[in-house]
Amino acid sequence: MFFGDFYPRMDDKGRLALPAKFRDTLGAGMVITKAQEGCLSVFPRSQFERIAERLDGAGMTNPAVRNYTRQLFGAADDQTPDKQGRIVIKAALREFAGLQHDCVVLGVNTHVEIWDAQVHRSHSADVAQTFVGPNSDLPPI
Repeated sequence: MFFGDFYPRMDDKGRLALPAKFRDTLGAGMVITKAQEGCLSVFPRSQFERIAERLDGAGMTNPAVRNYTRQLFGAADDQTPDKQGRIVIKAALREFAGLQHDCVVLGVNTHVEIWDAQVHRSHSADVAQTFVGPNSDLPPI
């Protein structure tokens, strides 16, 4: 399980240090790809393989499944952290997520998200009321 928020800086070569508490789980290999809301998702390789199996069973006759599969797998990049726990985020993924230097790395249960810090602040402000608001579609915890 991944949880917590961290605020690393990405260097000019696109290298980003993963939080130490995530490195053991992700150190055996991970997949980075596009995610909704304009961030990146980082999955342990085993979790990404489970997603692939579920999508494989969803049927390729559905155009929505085909489009989602293209986005998810077409952008995917295998990574293994270096000895300092850094990963290199390829240019196309940095561009998609608008990553500059200041980033946010979030633990989101089964995966990790990487956000541009400014985009994350704006998105968090927009959705903050849905977390505690009276009109939330989520069941109470």
